[in-house]
Amino acid sequence: MIWGMNGIGAAWRGLVHLAYPRLCAGCQQPLNTREEVLCLFCFQDLPLFPSHDDTRNEVVLRLAGRIPFAHASAYGLFTQDGLLQHLLHQLKYRGRKEVGRFLGKQAGLSLHRSAWAGDIDGIVPVPLHGKKEAWRGFNQSLELARGMAEVLQVPVLDRLLLRTRHTESQTSKSREEREANVRNAFELTKGTMLATKHILLLDDVLTTGATLEAAALPILSAGSVRLSIFPIGLAMG
Repeated sequence: MIWGMNGIGAAWRGLVHLAYPRLCAGCQQPLNTREEVLCLFCFQDLPLFPSHDDTRNEVVLRLAGRIPFAHASAYGLFTQDGLLQHLLHQLKYRGRKEVGRFLGKQAGLSLHRSAWAGDIDGIVPVPLHGKKEAWRGFNQSLELARGMAEVLQVPVLDRLLLRTRHTESQTSKSREEREANVRNAFELTKGTMLATKHILLLDDVLTTGATLEAAALPILSAGSVRLSIFPIGLAMG
């Protein structure tokens, strides 16, 4: 029997799957050929943000009065031991970049349906300090931004913002400690021109908003720039 190239390719993929099965990042069950990162059942369990067009959503309320912004929303709800926390930890601490790209794409598809995403000029991922990025090997927010940018068809402006000070982890700090920890930790690259641009500032998780606020201030200092805020996860509880 003579196989065509498609048949050979399918057989090879089948052998690879037997040796290295593609498993759902949520439930660890095998994925079918049309599924990516999550099986359909786990994907349906993702706790998604209700509406990106709600001008009084929880992201807006957490940042209101602290920085001027055009819009603010999030992809999903980040809860203790929840699915989104699990996925972001897979990305951040186990180096699963494909999880970041997947979440970024899904966030892009979600945001694409909003009334305000159409005029975004570029996505700025919150940067890591050089030492931390070298130790981790990548910036998780950049991987998320790449997935989102692929859907929204806008550039990732990953050289626009610099983290100039190496800061401690924010995880166990109070709001006041978080704000002090990241104060003046970011600056714009010299020569950056942002006049009249609509910039989407992206991070993995918003808890108190201290990091996003500190990262937003240098961008806003560039003048007549429109800034929108978008964490992938909004920490709850």
